[in-house]
Amino acid sequence: MSETTITELINQYGYLAIAFLIAFENLFPPIPSELVLVFTGYLTVSSHLTIWGSVLAATGGAYVGALTLYGIGRLLSVSQLEKLVSGKFGRILRLKPADIEKAGRYFSRHGSWAILIGRCIPVVRSLISIPAGMTAYPLVKFSGLTLLGTLVWNTVLILTGHYAGHAWTKLLEIIDQWLVVLVVAITVMGACYLYYRFSRSKTD
Repeated sequence: MSETTITELINQYGYLAIAFLIAFENLFPPIPSELVLVFTGYLTVSSHLTIWGSVLAATGGAYVGALTLYGIGRLLSVSQLEKLVSGKFGRILRLKPADIEKAGRYFSRHGSWAILIGRCIPVVRSLISIPAGMTAYPLVKFSGLTLLGTLVWNTVLILTGHYAGHAWTKLLEIIDQWLVVLVVAITVMGACYLYYRFSRSKTD
């Protein structure tokens, strides 16, 4: 899907297009969520779209996509997934069996953190739901971590596009290098703060 097609869909269908494209991006990782979200942020300045309406639409779409992949993980084994990705289907999606292995290793090492922080890492962001499903990770916890991680990612990118204005296209050239680091740092600091507050409330 070209950049022109993506921007035209958002221009024409608004929140519905945002939710659809982000859900689609979760299922088909080559679609750049950065483009969708930053452009959406820009449109909140020049159209009827609002920042928080856009954030909610993107987060809802991301959750639908993640839940679909979680279900696939519950249904298919690792060998079945790798066989599927190594064929024509994988070439269409530009995915390799190594991508499945990467997501699986990341989940094995980091567990719950993989679901939360993984939402800010390209490719892993989409595929981390599969090993979560394979290991029958509790759906309620998976949903909570997925919604929190995608909410942070979507909010930062949409706000970036909003405040960048007409310069939003230039930001896409550097966004993959630095924004991931920023979002991960914000998420970790937020989690540490919540843990600190929770620990203090237990001791009071």
